[in-house]
Amino acid sequence: MIWTAGFRTGVISPHETIKLTEPFEFADQTVRQVLYLAGGGERIRVRLTNLYGRAPVKIANPRVAAKGVETPLHLDGADEFTIEPGQEVVLDAADVRVAPGAELVLSFYLPEPTGLATYSHRPMETAYVAEGDHVSAPTLPGAKAVEARFFVSGVDVLVPEGTAVAVAFGDSWFEGVGSTTGANRRSVDVLNRRLARGWVVNQGIAGNRLLTDEIGERALARFDRDVLAIPAVTHVLVNFGINDLGLPGMIGEPPATPAALIEGFTSLAERAHDAKLRIIAATIGPFAGVIYPGISTPEGLAARREVNEWIRATDVFDAVFDVARAVENPEDPDFIRPDLDGGDGMHLNDAGAAAMAGAVDLETLVL
Repeated sequence: MIWTAGFRTGVISPHETIKLTEPFEFADQTVRQVLYLAGGGERIRVRLTNLYGRAPVKIANPRVAAKGVETPLHLDGADEFTIEPGQEVVLDAADVRVAPGAELVLSFYLPEPTGLATYSHRPMETAYVAEGDHVSAPTLPGAKAVEARFFVSGVDVLVPEGTAVAVAFGDSWFEGVGSTTGANRRSVDVLNRRLARGWVVNQGIAGNRLLTDEIGERALARFDRDVLAIPAVTHVLVNFGINDLGLPGMIGEPPATPAALIEGFTSLAERAHDAKLRIIAATIGPFAGVIYPGISTPEGLAARREVNEWIRATDVFDAVFDVARAVENPEDPDFIRPDLDGGDGMHLNDAGAAAMAGAVDLETLVL
């Protein structure tokens, strides 16, 4: 038996130069969060993080509920502990058997001021925050609903050796922005439901770039932590580029050049192959109809087309899944097809996420 990732979430610093969502901090509050597992196993280990925090975070009475059964969690046997700034902790293994697609409900109490929280800012899932210590309450009294995920980075599961695990390493098109909140209809969720064996853990971060730190560390910087450090990983799917081409325009900067993006993708492929992983790349999706000012520019759209032709023709990847062609408007391929558009011209709705998942040839994920 081995430990591997049953759930992962890309996390970002609350101290970002571009704020897509409001940062949060806590004191004397209970936080309850639903964690949707890509894969199941015989036991679990929950990972809590203060990676980008600037103050110690005290955690009290953590516990998970699965199928209505609560299980207390501990760190080195203690039910109260502190995570120092820049650190992550792996809680003691717990006898909780979970299946792929199961939902774990994680609750903990934050008795002291935390400072700004390390978090996942667009997980398409809701966290619930209540004043005071109500970890054991079936329903949190007066809870505030927040679309974010706080202080949690993953759940490990104990599985038989030889279990195949892939990482979906990318941006909002993996994290699921545009899909229905709480419905688990992200492209990665749909892909997992197509698989007969193994699973894909989701390390998408909305707004993340291949080349530049902004919303989370750039892909080239977080590759070791978010891909290579996943136990038993065999494959990596990459989906980047749209934010390198679009987000600079929001602050009056030019988009990344095709040459820079190609160099970045090539570097990812080389690092994956050095680690004996198969790497499968997505083409960059259309964004001509985006409603946010400054993102869609003639230069960025031209660069997208050039990079996509390179992705389709290159042999640096083990395989390609052509997301752009799967979701583009055939009458104007720089735009998302209207029935697949999440409403902002840049993200996919549930049907679009399913089309993205359908672009992956399952044979490319076979060992």
